[in-house]
Amino acid sequence: MKKIKLIPILSALFLLAGITAFAQNNTSKKGFAVLELFTSEGCSSCPPADELMGKIQNEYQDYNVYVLSYHVDYWDKQGWKDIFSNANNTKRQYDYAQFLGKEPIYTPQLIINGKADYVGSQETIVRNAVKTALLKPANVDVSLQASQANTNLTVNYSIEGNTKNSKLLIAIVQKSAKSNVKRGENAHRVLSHYQIVHQLNSIEIAKDKKGTSVIHLPKNFNTKDFEVIGFVQDLKTGNVLGADKAVFQSI
Repeated sequence: MKKIKLIPILSALFLLAGITAFAQNNTSKKGFAVLELFTSEGCSSCPPADELMGKIQNEYQDYNVYVLSYHVDYWDKQGWKDIFSNANNTKRQYDYAQFLGKEPIYTPQLIINGKADYVGSQETIVRNAVKTALLKPANVDVSLQASQANTNLTVNYSIEGNTKNSKLLIAIVQKSAKSNVKRGENAHRVLSHYQIVHQLNSIEIAKDKKGTSVIHLPKNFNTKDFEVIGFVQDLKTGNVLGADKAVFQSI
């Protein structure tokens, strides 16, 4: 009769359990990708980038991928005023030009995790960049909970990790919209937009990295058509350190 040595087997089981526990403890800061697209209804090369953002948003619903589309206003004098354009969005793009050392600014410019920029319509390159970003663990963990009361949004945040020189940015995002463009480079086209940033709110992170902020909402906000995305950004480098989508709580 063949004897079975239990000690090596038990040792292997303990080792496996240890590896599993180690893996579980090191998945808290999962890889993520914050995609910030600078776009405009007045730019003829922007619709393919907008459509790509819609595809990525749909395909990566179960991943830590967050799409933000900022409609800039410097195209508004070229024959068509973008109804979603905002001077603050243009300023943010100029801020990235300083962070990345890349000027002049252009559309459609896509910036991933605040670290690198891409032409937003180059699908293969963008998709590869997203996959690469997801392989790198976040520097901080961000957790957001939100509740709406009339025109105000209360956001509770909790952050783990090094937040030195950083701020929490809260974006109010409309999931999708269509526009009938009558003039300019996209005249006579119906354009589809995705993940439109209506507001970007900057919040000082409390010393204990937990806090509450009240945000005044745009008039048409509702929890079905909008979402709230928060991310921590290093104000010296522009690097995005971690992100989360707010979970809405009933009042």
